[in-house]
Amino acid sequence: MSTPSNAYRSYIRPVRESCFRSGLFCNTRKKSLWTFILTFCIINVMIEGIKAVAFDIDGTLYPDWKLYVRIAGHFLRHIWFFHEYNEVRKELRRSAPVADLFEYQGRLMAHRLHISIELAKRKVDEICYKALEPYFEHIAPYYQVYETIVSFKEAGLKIALFSDFPPEQKGDIWGLLPLCDVLLGSESAGALKPSPYSFGILAQKLELEPHEILYIGNSKKYDVGGANNAGMKSGYIMRGFRRIFNIPYKKADVSFRNYQELREIVLGSSKNHLE
Repeated sequence: MSTPSNAYRSYIRPVRESCFRSGLFCNTRKKSLWTFILTFCIINVMIEGIKAVAFDIDGTLYPDWKLYVRIAGHFLRHIWFFHEYNEVRKELRRSAPVADLFEYQGRLMAHRLHISIELAKRKVDEICYKALEPYFEHIAPYYQVYETIVSFKEAGLKIALFSDFPPEQKGDIWGLLPLCDVLLGSESAGALKPSPYSFGILAQKLELEPHEILYIGNSKKYDVGGANNAGMKSGYIMRGFRRIFNIPYKKADVSFRNYQELREIVLGSSKNHLE
């Protein structure tokens, strides 16, 4: 996939150096200005090629710390179970795609907990999935999430939600469900992120080529890395010091601090937040 850094090496740098050698730009200030202009033009071409925007959910559409604060008591009551579940998820991320990930996950949990497969599957469903559903009713999404996705839809872009956890766990997903062309859990696809396989299933359901999809997430490894490896364009929502000091993530095609910025970038009116 063509990333911003690759775009700079492949397209911008040769044009820039050719102009400098010709004497077209004779001072440092002009060089910096024209480097910015060339970069902006190339990246705009990259973004204009998309036909769909897909989003991770947890930590991307809402601040994940709001969930962590609310489930602290539930987590502590089942801390050992969550520990084993986390270890199984790590193993699943290293595994090849499977026909029934829920079944395979149940088998791995049963082995670790020394219980039957059916009991393990039921406990995962009750403790990790259904028990968390009520908490989402009290969590608000990031500011301008809904408005941004509506604007993408009105611009003719397909919309998808793609998460490592069952999307239905979040109800109508803050009113976004009716706007979605595709709703997909990587567990149902047979492989957790960052597997290119599950991203490939997403592209297949959208009926698009991977390079026509911009995938937005908050995880460098699972979201940005997974999208890049699958041939999609990637977007990264900046947090912490990156957000405060506006430091884009170089491996993402798009880095943004809030959904207003993302809307401006994707719809072509931003000049400041592409790496």
